[in-house]
Amino acid sequence: MLRRTGTQRLEARKAQRERHAAETNPEMVLTAAARFLELRSRSVHEMRRHLTDAAFPAELVERAIDRLLELRMLDDRAFATAWVESRDRARPRGRSALQRELALKGIDRETIGAVLSDRDGAAVEESEAAGSDGDATFADRPVRSADEVAARRLLEKSRTALQRVEDPRVRRQRAYALLARKGFGPEVCREVSGRFATPDAGLDD
Repeated sequence: MLRRTGTQRLEARKAQRERHAAETNPEMVLTAAARFLELRSRSVHEMRRHLTDAAFPAELVERAIDRLLELRMLDDRAFATAWVESRDRARPRGRSALQRELALKGIDRETIGAVLSDRDGAAVEESEAAGSDGDATFADRPVRSADEVAARRLLEKSRTALQRVEDPRVRRQRAYALLARKGFGPEVCREVSGRFATPDAGLDD
């Protein structure tokens, strides 16, 4: 099969956009929206931008979004919750970084605030439950926010690299800088990075 040239690809894209702009069947737009949801969930803002960029008529775009909301295939609160949970598991971020990311996805301030408050509440409850069960993970000091848990997890992922730094002061500075870059506040950065002040220090010692 012959590969299309850059010019041919541009022409094909232009033709596709022209077909989309002339579309009158709502089901076609809904099908395009469903395909966009195949890889991961999307915010309403992401979906609107995707369909608009594809040149579908604005009226059909809004009808498709309304239908997806009815079917709960679009749900900004659920999207934001899933986004935060995914970050906390795989790529920990501080509250300010999460706020920025969700805002870029078009999530409103009220929803962001509610989701991050739920995140803090869940972290505190988990810490209290762990303590009552004799789990030493958070036994040294009660967790006050989800950022503390996320910061510990991030430094744990970077433990090997940090422990190669022999000077405890430099090790702590690097840990602090890493946390700051990922959106953690000064208090959390100071508290959690302090766990690396000695060569054999761990996050949960």
